[in-house]
Amino acid sequence: IEIYSLHMDCKVTSRFAHTVITSKIVNRANESREATFEVELPKSAFITNFSMSIDGKVYAGIIKEKASAQKEYDMAVSRGQSAGLVKITGRKLEQFHVSISIAAASKVTFELRYEELLKRRLGKFELLIKVQPKQLVKHFQIDVHIFEPQGIRFLETDSTFMTNELTEALTKVQNETKAHILFKPTVDQQKINPELDETLLNGDFVVRYDVKRGATAGDIQIVNGYFVHYFAPHEMPVFPKNVIFVIDRSGSMAGRKIEQQTRDALLKILQDLRPEDHFSFITFNSKVVEWKSSLLQATAENVASAAGFVQTLSASGGTDINRALLTAVSVLDKAKRLPERSVSMIILLTDGQPTSGESNVEAIQENIQKVVNGKYALFCLGFGFDVSYKFLEKMALSNGGIARRIYENADAALQLQGFYQEVATPILMKIEMQYPENAIEGLTTNNFKLFFEGSEIIVSGKISNELDLLPVEIKAQSHVSDLTLKEEANVKEKEQVFQNQSYIFGNFIERLWAYLTIQQLLEKSISAHEEDKKTLEAQALELSLRYSFVTPLTSMVVTKPAGQQQMELANKPTEAG
Repeated sequence: IEIYSLHMDCKVTSRFAHTVITSKIVNRANESREATFEVELPKSAFITNFSMSIDGKVYAGIIKEKASAQKEYDMAVSRGQSAGLVKITGRKLEQFHVSISIAAASKVTFELRYEELLKRRLGKFELLIKVQPKQLVKHFQIDVHIFEPQGIRFLETDSTFMTNELTEALTKVQNETKAHILFKPTVDQQKINPELDETLLNGDFVVRYDVKRGATAGDIQIVNGYFVHYFAPHEMPVFPKNVIFVIDRSGSMAGRKIEQQTRDALLKILQDLRPEDHFSFITFNSKVVEWKSSLLQATAENVASAAGFVQTLSASGGTDINRALLTAVSVLDKAKRLPERSVSMIILLTDGQPTSGESNVEAIQENIQKVVNGKYALFCLGFGFDVSYKFLEKMALSNGGIARRIYENADAALQLQGFYQEVATPILMKIEMQYPENAIEGLTTNNFKLFFEGSEIIVSGKISNELDLLPVEIKAQSHVSDLTLKEEANVKEKEQVFQNQSYIFGNFIERLWAYLTIQQLLEKSISAHEEDKKTLEAQALELSLRYSFVTPLTSMVVTKPAGQQQMELANKPTEAG
């Protein structure tokens, strides 16, 4: 079985990435053989299309509501379950895998398409392409086209498998608003050494970039009646933080997790605290222990004393998450002499289920939401795979924060630090993005509790009537004052920007809007009550089907040629399993 052509084609238009992976395979044997198509794609992406073309006949995947796809599958496949075509393979990726049997001398072309909205983290967007052909490929090519009307501020490529020879196969062409990256190694350049037919191409190919930002009230782009508004202020004074680290030291954290990884990460994080920040630690197993009875200012002396404490952390016993978090909230509630304009947050690190004290997760969620009451942001970091990620995610999203899984690898300390860096510099709070009420339909989330330096706020919607000007107003609180920023977008002028861009898929802002809306509906449904949950999921399902996205609510039914297991399902795996 020979893969004679593999083409990864990615077009990024204003952060929205549309990727097409095409693999052409021929069976050179004189009997039928199994041909496999395996692609790792970002977890944040939605598959939109898959097809197989065998000797000219096309088999296309069809996206349906999940339950009805499952029913159809169960009726068609009597001999037990197949594993499904998609599974999570790592911290950023999931794998799409399909195999079919093809006759001697036959050819098959596989094509997979997926879309995602790139998220700005620590000042850059990252496009990740996983390269793993597992054999030498005669025609191998990666094409990345980027078009950013705001202008490209910087652009870099990075890869885990580059050699000097391979660098010669990489070209970058860039002007003010566009970039094209081409990676096209010959068979000889792909080889580990000239004698062996083994490929070097195995790992990540990453493109990172950021855009220029001029206007204070962000940047508005409009195509076919849909708008997207990007807002990412920078160089603003940072809010002082009041942060309580709530650290699990139950038995399962023993060994490397607490003695190296947690300690290392906390020591680095302590160094990153600003002098005007206030902080404290609460550690818990079946007992809850406060390092100090109140928050301390991050003076050199207090930080040094905290570092001494962190180095003594050790683990044993049960897990009382409920009491640990209640204690953290009460420390913040009782805090005196905190900076007037400051941001209070709780960062929970745990690797297990609640086993001591209150162990009913619904009760814990309710208790915590009641006492936090919108005053503080709760971030939940789940260490490893014994945590109930669903529980942590719901608790974080119900309390203005986010959840992250920390993988138990050698770089766990770096993952913890990386997370902290993302929330270390709050520069705005209570952000309201306002648009004319009667003129916009289907507006995505437009109120945000906090904005962190290096990230980006994105709002999208449909301009309902014949507007010539789209006025926007942003209200927010900064460390020094209350802000109001105003901007007016000329609809005709904005539409013009994309008119003559030949390689842009025409309705990309509409698809971006649908993608963002689905993501937000699914996120809201995590922390919603049963009735609301049904409504939110119904809306997300309707959009998933209308725009053909494989989301947690839909499945793609893939039908194969007669004589093989005829039907398989591609479902969207979620972090919560």
